[in-house]
Amino acid sequence: MKVLVIGGGGREHALCWALAASPEVTTLYCAPGSPAIAEQAMLVPIAVDDLDELVDFCRREAIDLVMPGPELPLVLGLADRMDRAGIKCFGPSAAAARLEGSKAFMKAFATRHNIPTAGHRDFSKSEAADAKAYIRDKGVPIVIKADGLAAGKGVTVARTMDEALAAVDAAFEGAFGAAGERLVIEDCLEGEEASFFALVDGETVLAFGTAQDHKAVGEGDTGPNTGGMGAYSPAPCMTDALIEQTLAEIIRPTVRGMADEGAAYRGVLYAGLMLTNDGPKLIEFNVRFGDPECQVLMPSLMSDFFPLVLAGANGTLDQKEVRWRPVHTMTVVMAANGYPGSYEKGTDIRGLDVAEAVDGVTIFHAGTTRDGDRVMAAGGRVLNVTAEGETLTEARDRAYQAVDLIDWPQGFYRRDIGWRALGVSA
Repeated sequence: MKVLVIGGGGREHALCWALAASPEVTTLYCAPGSPAIAEQAMLVPIAVDDLDELVDFCRREAIDLVMPGPELPLVLGLADRMDRAGIKCFGPSAAAARLEGSKAFMKAFATRHNIPTAGHRDFSKSEAADAKAYIRDKGVPIVIKADGLAAGKGVTVARTMDEALAAVDAAFEGAFGAAGERLVIEDCLEGEEASFFALVDGETVLAFGTAQDHKAVGEGDTGPNTGGMGAYSPAPCMTDALIEQTLAEIIRPTVRGMADEGAAYRGVLYAGLMLTNDGPKLIEFNVRFGDPECQVLMPSLMSDFFPLVLAGANGTLDQKEVRWRPVHTMTVVMAANGYPGSYEKGTDIRGLDVAEAVDGVTIFHAGTTRDGDRVMAAGGRVLNVTAEGETLTEARDRAYQAVDLIDWPQGFYRRDIGWRALGVSA
C-alpha cells in the first residue's frame, strides 16, 4: 500500500522508520521530509500546511493512507479535506483537533465531562487586567498557557508573582503570535508528569505506551521550556493500575464525550498527565505523537505499526492488539547552541556513523541537511540519539556513549535525561 507521512522532524523520521519496516507498505512518501528521512521514504516538497497540494498529491499518486506527524495540519483541517477526497487519514477532524488547538476548549471540555484537571480560567487580550487580578488572588506557583499552538513553548510555570505577571504581558504583547491572544491560567498541580498514548478509531481505544520527557532546556529541569530535550519509555511511574485509571477516568470519557458532541475522535491521542496524590489529572491533550516521545516508542514496538494505523483509519481497532519488546528506550536530544532562542545553522556534524554503530542505538534526525557527505545542523533541535537496553540504566549508558562519539562543537545536550526515574540527583 502507498503511505504518505506528513512532516519532516525527528518524530516523522521515527514514523517513517517504523512504517518502512512493514511488508504491507509498498511505497512510502514523506512531505516535506528531510535528507535523513530520504533513506526510508520518497520526499515530496510540499509544506505541512499546504492542504491543497497535499490533497492533490494524494489523488494523483493514489495514496492509500495518510499519517500526519505534527498538529498544525490537523488543526487546519487536513483530515476533513482528506475525508472529502476519499483518502484515508489517521488523524482527527479540525473539530476534534481543538483538544490541542485550543487549551481553553480542552479545559471547558474536561469540565463538561468530569475529566480530572487543574482548576482554571481563561482570559482574552482585552482582559489583561482581569488576568493579572486573578493571578494576584490565586497566588503562586501558577501556570500561564497560550491558548493556541506555540510549538511547545507557550507554557510558563511561574514560581514568583513577577514571573507570572511578566508571562501575561509577554503573551499579550505577541510573544506567541495569535496563539497568545487568549490565555489559560490554571492551578499548579504537584506530582510527577507522565505521557500516555492511545490509538483511537472514533470508538475503540487501544493503549499505546507511556513515556516521560524533559521539556526544560537546562539540567535539573530548569530554564525555559523547549519542544523536548529527551525522553524515555516506558514511564516507570505508570503502573498497570495507573494506566487503567487513566483509561477509565480520562481517555475513554474523552472519546465518548467527543463522539457525543459530534466530533468523533480518530487518531493518536496523547494525554499529558500529572500524577497527584488524588490520582492522575489531565494537564493537556495533544492530537499526535509527542516529539521526542515518538522516538522512544517506535524502537520498542514489536507489532507491525502500519496495520495498527490502518485499523485506526478504518474503524477496526477492536480487532487489534499492541505488543511491545521487553526493553527500555531513551533518547537524548542534541540541540544547536542558543536553542530555544536564536541559534546558528549550517554547522558540521561528524561522527554519526560511529555513534550509530553503538549496540542498540538509532539516531533520528530532527533538523539536519546534507551537502554531499557532510551532515549539517539546520534547526534548533537537531538529533535524537536513541538507545535501547534491558534496563533504563543500560539504555541511558548506550545513549550517552553514542552522544559522546558525535563531534559537533556548536551543539549541546542535557546529561541528566531520566534522572528522576533513575534515582540520581540532577
